[in-house]
Amino acid sequence: MGLEKERSDTSIIMDEDEFNRSIEPILSKKGNVYAAAQDRDPNDINSKLKVGFDDIIAEPISTHSFDRVWIGSHAVFELVKYVFYRLLTTLLAVPVAFILGVFFGILSCIHIWLVMPVIQSCIMLLPSVQIVWRSLMDTFVSPLYSSMGKSLSSVQVKITED
Repeated sequence: MGLEKERSDTSIIMDEDEFNRSIEPILSKKGNVYAAAQDRDPNDINSKLKVGFDDIIAEPISTHSFDRVWIGSHAVFELVKYVFYRLLTTLLAVPVAFILGVFFGILSCIHIWLVMPVIQSCIMLLPSVQIVWRSLMDTFVSPLYSSMGKSLSSVQVKITED
């Protein structure tokens, strides 16, 4: 039982591209082994889900666990996250895609064949309705306001402070 000395600031950070290029000669001497992965989220819809180990678990400088515990927990976190994501997408991706496809297909059909024709009909009818509405307002409401305006034009309002 000796005194354990830790190095708290040691870490190896290697990019995935760099790692794959560094082991490339070992794997094969033909062409490129590592193909660039396609961007499956080009519009960055799921930017909130880019969660890493450091975003969830963090140790302040004053309290640190052993380096091997930190590295092991990091590895377990990433492995479990990877395995469960793959497992759940294997089980749920196709049924959820089917349900969402049906839902958005129905929504598109309703929008294209019901909602837009009603809106377009209203827009086509609006000019004639506007003409009728304006003539009704001019006939019944305008005289009230113009006569009220004439009768109230002589009223003066003075504000005084007490």
